[in-house]
Amino acid sequence: MKDYTTARRYLSAAVARERTPNHLSQYALALAAHTKEIDQSIALCQEAVKHDPKNPEHFLRLGVIYLVASRKKEAIRIFRLGLRVGKHPTISRWLQVLGDRKKPVLPFLARSNPINKYLGKLRMSLTGR
Repeated sequence: MKDYTTARRYLSAAVARERTPNHLSQYALALAAHTKEIDQSIALCQEAVKHDPKNPEHFLRLGVIYLVASRKKEAIRIFRLGLRVGKHPTISRWLQVLGDRKKPVLPFLARSNPINKYLGKLRMSLTGR
């Protein structure tokens, strides 16, 4: 079990001393995991992303915060943004675990429609994903 209480205390002091994007996103994750103060955690992590938008680690932490808040769709969206910034194996694993799905080929038909199923399989065989 991770000791988020101690981590939150140290990271709070680090943020007070030096408000770096890395400190902000780490503190935000510890805050969300320990206190469930989701709105504040999201705001802090978004600030980290704003100041260091090319670091996928911030996107990973923001996505995990969304998962703590049971907001799976937002987490997947943030993880995808993080992968656009740079390769990150943990983000890729999260997307696999969460069941990263592409949009239906024909969005005006239900995902379960046989035409969408067939076209989805065809797309998968052509693109490998």
